[in-house]
Amino acid sequence: MKYDFDKRVDRTGKASYKWDQTEKLFGKADILPLWVADMDFEPPKEVAEAIIARAEQRVYGYTFRTQGYYDAIMGWLSRRHGWTIEQEWLSSSPGVVPALSIMVQALTEPGDSIILQSPVYYPFYDVIKMNDRTIVENPLILQDGHYTMDFELLEQQAHAGARMMLLCSPHNPGGRVWKREELERVGEISLKYNMLVVVDEIHHDLVFKEHKHIPYASLSDELAKLSITCIAPSKTFNLAGLQAAAVIIPDEQLRRKYNTLLKTLSIHMESFFGLTAMESSYTHGDEWLEQLLEYLEGNRDALIAFINEHLPQIKVIKPEGSYLAWLDCTQISTNPQELKRIMFEQAGVAFSEGSVFGKQGAGYLRVNFACPRSLMLQALKQFADAVNAK
Repeated sequence: MKYDFDKRVDRTGKASYKWDQTEKLFGKADILPLWVADMDFEPPKEVAEAIIARAEQRVYGYTFRTQGYYDAIMGWLSRRHGWTIEQEWLSSSPGVVPALSIMVQALTEPGDSIILQSPVYYPFYDVIKMNDRTIVENPLILQDGHYTMDFELLEQQAHAGARMMLLCSPHNPGGRVWKREELERVGEISLKYNMLVVVDEIHHDLVFKEHKHIPYASLSDELAKLSITCIAPSKTFNLAGLQAAAVIIPDEQLRRKYNTLLKTLSIHMESFFGLTAMESSYTHGDEWLEQLLEYLEGNRDALIAFINEHLPQIKVIKPEGSYLAWLDCTQISTNPQELKRIMFEQAGVAFSEGSVFGKQGAGYLRVNFACPRSLMLQALKQFADAVNAK
């Protein structure tokens, strides 16, 4: 490989949310953190060099989206996902979660029902509840080792008046890469009941070779106009701290409402370094991403093999995409506090405890395997030793 993903990068002492808050968050400093979804890998060198060159300008004033920025995003989506979008569809946000919150505020009313599919990325709950909307849970069904959608219940909920659905595609934490026919069924329900579908596609580039990500809005012009898609280079290229995301809104009226609230909140100006990182990564990141995916697939398979051998009481929900493994630990405990005790006090590791993703996640853990393989295996060994010592 041209890129060395086995290299351990020391992130301590650098105000790392993942590495420098272990004592505050987990009660002890000596913790291996495989929880929050950023990677322990350096980004493509072209991206780092572009950021350094930007810093060397030494004047960090207001900036704007250049034609190169637009071309990079449109080229990436066309090249990597076969999706041709119009430049005018593009808006921005400091991140995908802020974009979700803005859409909830701008496009629904207090008290409106909004569907999510639990267990799901926990900020989905926050952007609904903290904006005084009503959470409508459409729980995923765990069947034959992977999640499927409950379309019958989804249609009932849309029929009952749900105004919006937050769709996580690929799914976090379940690792599903939704098939075309699954997305089309969501689309049929959306059109039938005029329900807006807001799609978080932040993990869209991180899909393993036996699967294919389908951009929801690429399915048809009708669905594009009744949907909004959020993407960012933050997960793909490990750029979360640079605060830059793209929001794709084909419908002019929806786009106007979103952009108006964005400006009302005065967060319509762009990140000086974020724009540079986004343009560079989407222009130069293909080779690096291909090698990353190969390495991540190796980590995924190594994680599954380790757990099958050393922790057979745990079932791994094999991820089809993302760098997050969802572990069914219910044979160990369904008590979140007990799983935390084993992780933090006995094993000295931090995975994400599953109940934060919804009540269906109690007894589950989410492991971030986007790190050097030796570090991942070290954390898994410490966890296995603690579990098997019980």
